[in-house]
Amino acid sequence: MTQPDTREAWQRGPVPGIPPLLQPVAHTLIQAREEVERALAGFPDHLLWERPAGVAAVGFHLQHLSGVLDRLFTYAQARPLDEAQREALAAEGKPFPGEQPVKALVARFAGQVDRALEQLKATDEQTLTEGRGVGRAQIPSTVLGLLFHAAEHTSRHLGQLLVTARILHPATGSDS
Repeated sequence: MTQPDTREAWQRGPVPGIPPLLQPVAHTLIQAREEVERALAGFPDHLLWERPAGVAAVGFHLQHLSGVLDRLFTYAQARPLDEAQREALAAEGKPFPGEQPVKALVARFAGQVDRALEQLKATDEQTLTEGRGVGRAQIPSTVLGLLFHAAEHTSRHLGQLLVTARILHPATGSDS
């Protein structure tokens, strides 16, 4: 039986189909997906919305990770947000009904990473410096700026999620 590759995503070489200039974005998103899945395997549902010391809940970070990727990648395509995206934004940080919410939110993030990777594959490197507007205010950015920020923002919230999860459930992310 083959052992899983435990190296970080960027150490495994190019992601097939991703343009060379977008490899760092792909590696960051793949790494984040793997770390979320590993860290939250076995994380108790009842702790999902706890806020130790007033920090954002693990549930918020999971919702926000998916939502930001969706929104920034939409802006990179020069499209406005649709009603479902605006509703998802308004729901960030709010508990939702359903069984196994941790698994549901982890799966939602993994799916959003998969969609982002497909968009990266379809992105022509010649468009990376094209201007894009962000949000209703149309804050100026570029395709590359949005994609890079999506990766950077994902990493930032991943770190916060990992620390909060470990504080709430010390076994989180450990080998035990």
